[in-house]
Amino acid sequence: MKKAVVAGHICLDVIPAFENHVDLTPGRLYEVGAPTFATGGAVSNTGMTMHILGTPVLLMGKVGDDSFGEQILGILKKRQPGLEAGMAVVPGVASSYTVVVNIPGVDRIFLHCPGANMNYGCADVNWSQVKESALFHFGYPPIMKRMYENDGEELVRVMKKAKDAGAATSMDLAAVDPGSEAAKADWELILSNVLPLTDIFVPSVEELCFMLDRDKYYEIKGRAGRADFTEVLSLENDIIPLAEKCIAMGTGILLIKCGVPGMYYCTAGEERLKKISFRIELDAKEWADKKGFEKSFKPDRVLSGTGAGDTCVAAFLTSILNGRPIEKCAEYAAATGACCVTTYDALSGLKSFEELDDMLRNNFNC
Repeated sequence: MKKAVVAGHICLDVIPAFENHVDLTPGRLYEVGAPTFATGGAVSNTGMTMHILGTPVLLMGKVGDDSFGEQILGILKKRQPGLEAGMAVVPGVASSYTVVVNIPGVDRIFLHCPGANMNYGCADVNWSQVKESALFHFGYPPIMKRMYENDGEELVRVMKKAKDAGAATSMDLAAVDPGSEAAKADWELILSNVLPLTDIFVPSVEELCFMLDRDKYYEIKGRAGRADFTEVLSLENDIIPLAEKCIAMGTGILLIKCGVPGMYYCTAGEERLKKISFRIELDAKEWADKKGFEKSFKPDRVLSGTGAGDTCVAAFLTSILNGRPIEKCAEYAAATGACCVTTYDALSGLKSFEELDDMLRNNFNC
């Protein structure tokens, strides 16, 4: 089977359970339910979902030698002994963690400490393993300082080295805190440098809009008010222009996650797709110049959106490695995301491809 490496950001998610809606007010105490402790970030959410879906995967993240780091490694090892083997452990550095606040009826709030991810770089990747893999996926450069400083110099180095190792390359983004140092980076320049090295690009529309059209981002935010960003988007006026810009910048396959409405996919021409590593056995002619919108599926319940985008990406990438057409890859991605939101953590609600096929045949029910 085709192997994959998933590298980049990893953290410990601490998820308190909220049974009812609350308006958080300073100075008050709120009683919550038992917490869920789970690994988060692209390395965990995307990497372990790919593992669950049957892809032999190597996880390459970075943690400190503290109690949170021990929990992260323990959770990976519990899933399957050996999954933690590719992780770098750095003495004296805090491991990354996120407090995920899931109040019913309110979009998620993240309290995030980047920790060891801030200094992640080329030296933290086992390149001999990448040389034996079909796919190299990198996640969350916007919350990894070394990846966005100096106009993304280290990110470009990582993606170029992955290409030189013979792997197909994939990249996902993360939300940028408008008040953070990352927000001051020239993301249009960074993406123009890295997308020619990125065969498969899987951002969310909100992340992409913030980076490539800041004025439109704030205009849409104003339009949305208290609603979710994606609820007021226009496919023709908002999503497609961003997609066309990414393809023009040099990426080959694009999947834009658009929240509850669904996801938009498009691909470059045959010549660009022929430059993708032969190891993933992509039919460039069949995949060239594709465009489409895959609507979301509606699950029976929604407990948390934590990790939904990452699990969508994992299903999309695994489907590509399995030789599926892009339409089916997008369908599996949407179905996996719908399963993800039925539990508090990213992984507990996931289904196998066989189970997804049964659900799709039976009007989908998860």
